[in-house]
Amino acid sequence: MKRSARTLPLVGGLAAAALAATAAVAVADPAPTVSRGIAIPAFYTPPTELPGENGALVRTEPMPLALTPPGASGPLPGNATRLMYRSTDANGAPIAVTGVYIEPTAAWKGKGPRPLVGLASGTMGQGDQCAPSLALQTPLTFSDKTISVGYESLAVYRLLSRGIAVAVTDYAGLGTPDRVHTYAERFDQAHALLDVVRAARRLPGTSLRGTSSVGLYGYSQGGGASAAAAELQPSYAPDVRLAGSYVGAPPADLTEVIKGIDGSALAGALGWAINGLVHDYPAVRPVLDAHISASGKEALADLSTMCVGDAILRYGFSNSKQWTTDGSSLAQIIAASPEVKKVLARERLGSLKPAGPVRVTTGVLDDIVPHAQVRRLAADWCAKGANVTYAPVSFPELGKGLLTNHLVPLLADQDAAVSWLGDRLGGKAASSTCATLPKQP
Repeated sequence: MKRSARTLPLVGGLAAAALAATAAVAVADPAPTVSRGIAIPAFYTPPTELPGENGALVRTEPMPLALTPPGASGPLPGNATRLMYRSTDANGAPIAVTGVYIEPTAAWKGKGPRPLVGLASGTMGQGDQCAPSLALQTPLTFSDKTISVGYESLAVYRLLSRGIAVAVTDYAGLGTPDRVHTYAERFDQAHALLDVVRAARRLPGTSLRGTSSVGLYGYSQGGGASAAAAELQPSYAPDVRLAGSYVGAPPADLTEVIKGIDGSALAGALGWAINGLVHDYPAVRPVLDAHISASGKEALADLSTMCVGDAILRYGFSNSKQWTTDGSSLAQIIAASPEVKKVLARERLGSLKPAGPVRVTTGVLDDIVPHAQVRRLAADWCAKGANVTYAPVSFPELGKGLLTNHLVPLLADQDAAVSWLGDRLGGKAASSTCATLPKQP
């Protein structure tokens, strides 16, 4: 069974969750845990004490990789090491985060030593069984209780096949049973991504060097993570100099993204966002407690253990009005709450200039992570003097609220995104498109 910090996000268990954010959970002898019937290896249970430095390795072990990803011509071309490393959460507390480093078998043919990409996965869910590292090991987890698909394998494959080393973060609380996964939370995600790069560079026996160039890659939730990491790198990780960051369909403005998700196939992500915000921002809890109904709280607790497949089947096309006491939507509750609006304003991307060149991709018809707020992020960064390659993806309407308008640009742009990032890692300069950024979304 899950611990109360995950299964009761808006009731009594929230007190335990808030306390868990301040320190690692004490575990004398790590043991496997279970999430929706799936055994999570003991490796993922954090120890009592953590190292003092961000990115410091807590433990490592060899990890088997999945077989051929869809669209690839062979198995993942690399050797993997599972990682647990220290990071810092949004409130400054030390946390344990897991992930995986993959050493390519292919040679790097660009300039300089082998480069490294920190990869932030797109939305996987909130249950520990949804962790990206587990999905790379087992690309399809299917049972009567959970469904998880490792769709990032194709991006990982494309990077490895170019001889680029990859470090994938599981994010805060995804895999580790001591805390809730703070879905789409700017600071937790940025720190976890930058620290997985630090952790990978500390691994012995890799082909990485001190002068290896570093890039970031992410789409959707991962795009938000790579965007946040690019913004926070100068202050949080000045030692991780970025040659370039791919920022695909980032949820830059959660207020707008919540509107896009509500009532869509991915409506369950509303629950993940609520659970995560309540964990990191206790001031949000009284507001939501006052508006979320008993059935809504039950849905949030249920969603806290789910992966994307489970959530689509159980809560797809749900409307947040179904979860409130007075029939208000989540967007209406936010608009009426100064406390929640303050939190979401702190979470909004675009207030800082990103480090290094960035490639911002968005589907012009994306209605899940709305195109307009992505374009606004690109414009905000341009106004701050950033080197921005803005790459809107045009395609026909593929069904509103079905996720297709959001997922098609991921696949349509992926090869170009990997090529762009490879050029940056190889030392080629990026040409900004800020001067030609359209005035309208």
